[in-house]
Amino acid sequence: MSETRSVPLYCPYCGEEDLRPSEAGHGAWECHACARVFSVKFTGLLSRGVAR
Repeated sequence: MSETRSVPLYCPYCGEEDLRPSEAGHGAWECHACARVFSVKFTGLLSRGVAR
């Protein structure tokens, strides 16, 4: 499995795309449109399949 992770495409708060990595820590991103810092973390997979 690749160690490369996807980056967020837009801010979850304002929807803008002006994001940059933050020095706040691993997985932290800065939105320069709304001045928020947020982090993205993969928690895990569901133990059961998802019905469609």
